[in-house]
Amino acid sequence: MNNNYLITVIGVTAIGKTALSIQLAQHFNTEIISCDSRQFFKEMKIGTAVPSAEELTAAPHHFIQNISILDHYSVGQFEKDALKKLDELFSKNNIVVMVGGSGLYTNAVLEGFDDFPEVAPEIRKKLNKHIENDELEMLQNQLKDLDQESYQTIEIENPHRLIRALEICIGTGKPYSSFKNKNKVKRNFIPIKIGLTADREIMYNRINQRVDLMLQEGLLEEAKKLYLHKELNALQTVGYRELFDYFDGKYTLEFAVEEIKKNTRRFAKRQVTWNKKDETIHWFDFEANPSEIIKKIETLIHLD
Repeated sequence: MNNNYLITVIGVTAIGKTALSIQLAQHFNTEIISCDSRQFFKEMKIGTAVPSAEELTAAPHHFIQNISILDHYSVGQFEKDALKKLDELFSKNNIVVMVGGSGLYTNAVLEGFDDFPEVAPEIRKKLNKHIENDELEMLQNQLKDLDQESYQTIEIENPHRLIRALEICIGTGKPYSSFKNKNKVKRNFIPIKIGLTADREIMYNRINQRVDLMLQEGLLEEAKKLYLHKELNALQTVGYRELFDYFDGKYTLEFAVEEIKKNTRRFAKRQVTWNKKDETIHWFDFEANPSEIIKKIETLIHLD
């Protein structure tokens, strides 16, 4: 019987996933796989809320600041790398902790990478023209009409992710989401999903406070250093994109900061909507005692 367990911590940004994952890793004497696709990049420390030096030493982490924004790194490559690392970790301990930051990357590890059909390149060119004309919201509404499920789950503030979903919808006449999770793959572990939740007002306040803290820690200076690379996919990210618009003179700094908070809250709202559909997640209040969560996990694990 398969007795490897991958404990995956799920929840919106600023909800406390990092702290819980460290406590779980320490309790089970294991290591942590990060699925936050923006924390992979060495140059994006403040704006992606990379765990502190103390947190990184409190439990071994993998896939944190391991590549450069100049490197090409796909979700498919991450799936291969993560599975290879999991095989290595499971050889030492039958329990590993994974922190879900990006749903696409989390699902790649848990369920496999999706296989999408080829579509005409002209479609992407046409969609990119709309981005160049500052028509992001129009494309977001188009996706909402064509594929409500993807509208709720992908980072629609990220032009690359938005265009990828739309080009599949337009090119195939079918929703982007209809191609996902078709080929269920067998894994050598049993997933246990632990979700952290909070009332919406608390959640939004924590997000606003996180943004203020990032600015105090030097987010503006970090974004200035990355400005020359603003067209890279890695930097099509909430927190950087709004500041690039400030540098371009499109926004005042005050407005840019409010846009960061607003776009982060919007993304969190869609994450909540999507996660609620997953009946395999075991939910806990973000202030729950870790011992309560550990007790639940141990009932789900066949401990010898």
